[in-house]
Amino acid sequence: MKTTLLVVGRTVDKNIIPAIEDYTGRIKHFAQFEIEVIPELKNARKLSEQQQKEAEGELILKAINPGDLVVLLDEGGKEFRSTEFASWIEHKQHLSAKRLVFIVGGPYGFSRKVYDCANEKISLSRMTFSHQMIRLLFVEQLYRAHTIINNLPYHHE
Repeated sequence: MKTTLLVVGRTVDKNIIPAIEDYTGRIKHFAQFEIEVIPELKNARKLSEQQQKEAEGELILKAINPGDLVVLLDEGGKEFRSTEFASWIEHKQHLSAKRLVFIVGGPYGFSRKVYDCANEKISLSRMTFSHQMIRLLFVEQLYRAHTIINNLPYHHE
């Protein structure tokens, strides 16, 4: 099963980009993985928060394929310890879905239509992080999960 991290807008923080690229390369030793970027909305400042969520939501829905297992990275989602997340990933890899798609929304979150199409929601923390930072946190945790699954010494209890 291919894993995709779907994000709204490109990563622009020059301190975060190399770390994301490093973990992305590491993940690819274990699984098919890609980061797919939905372009930022043009003239977003002229849109209300709700209009922006709706417009981004339409773009997100276009990027989702039939048969995808869709997981929103959302503050209201289920929280895992790293070992639990690894077990969850391992279980999902045995399902018949073509892609496991994790989605990071825009600055105002997800539209109702995106919530409605999601299979699950996961929270990486109770704390709030920038949309740039959450990308790095996610790829590090996905890499950690694969090292746990493969009994490699990256994770320590």
